Amino acid sequence: MNLKDKITVLKGIGPAKAGSFAAMGIDTLEDLIFTFPRRYENRGTFVPIGELKPGEPAIFRGTVCGTSVGPYRGRGNRLLKVTVSDETGSVNLVFFKGGYLNKTFRRGSTFDFYGTLTAGRWGAQVVHPSFTREGEMNTGIVPVYGVSGAVSEREMVSCQKQVKELYPEAEDAVTGEMEKRHNLCSLEYSLSGIHFPESRQHYATARYRAVFSELLVLQTGLMGAKAQGGESLKGVSLREGREELEYVGMLPYKLTGAQLRCIDEICRDMEKDAPMNRLVQGDVGSGKTAVAEAAMYKNARCGYQSVLMAPTEILARQHFEGFRSRFEPLGIRVDFLSGSMKKSERDEVLRSLREGETDIIVGTHALIQPDVEYCRLGLVIADEQHRFGVSQRTRLGEKGENPNVLLMTATPIPRTMAVIFYGDFDISVIDELPPGRMEIDTRWVRDRRDECYSMVEKELSRGRQAYVVTPLIEESERLNVRSAEEVFTELRGRFPTFRVDMVHGAMKQEEKEAAMDRFARGQTDLLVATVVIEVGINVPNATVMVVENAERFGLAQLHQLRGRVGRGSHKSYCFLITDSESETACRRCETMEQSQDGFYIAEEDLKLRGPGEIFGTRQHGLPDIQIADMARHTDILAMAGEEASAVLARDPQLKLPEHRTLREKVDRLFGENRRLDL
Repeated sequence: MNLKDKITVLKGIGPAKAGSFAAMGIDTLEDLIFTFPRRYENRGTFVPIGELKPGEPAIFRGTVCGTSVGPYRGRGNRLLKVTVSDETGSVNLVFFKGGYLNKTFRRGSTFDFYGTLTAGRWGAQVVHPSFTREGEMNTGIVPVYGVSGAVSEREMVSCQKQVKELYPEAEDAVTGEMEKRHNLCSLEYSLSGIHFPESRQHYATARYRAVFSELLVLQTGLMGAKAQGGESLKGVSLREGREELEYVGMLPYKLTGAQLRCIDEICRDMEKDAPMNRLVQGDVGSGKTAVAEAAMYKNARCGYQSVLMAPTEILARQHFEGFRSRFEPLGIRVDFLSGSMKKSERDEVLRSLREGETDIIVGTHALIQPDVEYCRLGLVIADEQHRFGVSQRTRLGEKGENPNVLLMTATPIPRTMAVIFYGDFDISVIDELPPGRMEIDTRWVRDRRDECYSMVEKELSRGRQAYVVTPLIEESERLNVRSAEEVFTELRGRFPTFRVDMVHGAMKQEEKEAAMDRFARGQTDLLVATVVIEVGINVPNATVMVVENAERFGLAQLHQLRGRVGRGSHKSYCFLITDSESETACRRCETMEQSQDGFYIAEEDLKLRGPGEIFGTRQHGLPDIQIADMARHTDILAMAGEEASAVLARDPQLKLPEHRTLREKVDRLFGENRRLDL
């Protein structure tokens, strides 16, 4: 066997099974070797069934006493309950859609199981445990690969054992000099410790090298793309001046030092020959809009058009009305464009935009349609930019000749992560809140739900408005979670004298917009919603945010939802309702109670969930990584960045022989998303 052999050379892998491996990105033996476990199970010693503890994963042996198969959601998808016992007690095992396993668990047969005891419909139970015939269960530190399709964990482990002999032939991105410089173990030792760790120390040493190698590839790809993107690209260059300070001086309020610093960074960028690419991070209520307005004012005074794209029509209209009231008295024309406009209105806006009469255009995705033409586009702004994909922002930028680009987000991103996910953007941070802004009273509610809604009623009676957010639209048989429809029905009965409305993601876009618009205009007192209201609605009169089943939301989401209130001059409240006892849920609620600092919350969210869940990859064009945890490996990230920078400085196209593997790994990791033509 050799590394380039197809996986079909392995015992038990025929063409059909190879197709399932291919769907996981595994075609060759080399692909298999560099497919790492997603997690590990510490299967130390067998635990008697009578000593199993709720919430603690354990390995145990049991003899089948009986089985029960019942109907379950659709033909053929039947629930299987298996009762197993030993001399210390018995326990129920539950397999959803597991009817096909009924013949496997014959009465009197003995199996080894690994799983976690929980409370359920039939008392104490273990849901979907791993299992093998008696004596076949792997013990010690066991890798779990997270397989899919027709590939089982057992088959994956068997395949990994068959290719162990190829470890000495494998290559990664780390050169011999890097290995010595950073005291890294050999690649052979690293692969052995990742797939078959003999101890915690073995795994820790092995993972350190693998993380370094993975982050070296990531940093090389990102730095290469950034270097190429900045090469001799000429953009819109504004004249040097202080037009933005004219606008700041006309505002009826004083900007914070952070706002002024960001405005200066943006405007100095816009005066350069190369196009600006800048990300502005600012917590909810930090004043990003005023910063954008100063940039648009300078852009207009220099004879160029600005475009601001918002993710929802209601947010776009709010921006439009604000801009028009502030800019039109200054002789700067502001127009609005959305997909819901009448054809005659849209045609007039398109004409004005095309002929240069419009100075600032605000809208939704309608701004990037093929028939939208600009006269002198100088500045592109994407508000709540994480709601837009890279391709959407690119299409908007292509409407002009390399216009300046400003991204704005109210989702604070840890500095290390921002450098990774926005490697080709400079970053400005508004880290001050305007003076006088009141903190939101945040409370973790366990068994005081009625007390929470009594507070909601008091606020509604004072003429205020409230949100209630749920994680689901409809009731679920499998999840003990409150749905929007259930809560909407309940609250209409509880508050018969108030106007209760509902909005969720399954509604048509125009229905969602109409519901949020009614709330924004004060025609609704209480809005029951899913996370569709996380971004895109600004109602200063709303003073209460209630989050049902708060354990179902990430910290960043909870912080964004809390930011929907506290936008006016009234005292505001956020209630997090959950009776979950999980450590993660408790930490989230405690963090929300203790802090209103979005950047601190972002750091905590990163620790709890990791970068993949928080940022995703599709929107950002960032490739998946397997083993690195950028929340915890910032020191390795920095070292890998220094090495990547040194490599590219000496060998920009990675043509030297010692960088051949690094080049191949960059190609493989970035694929079509890679903009560096190596």
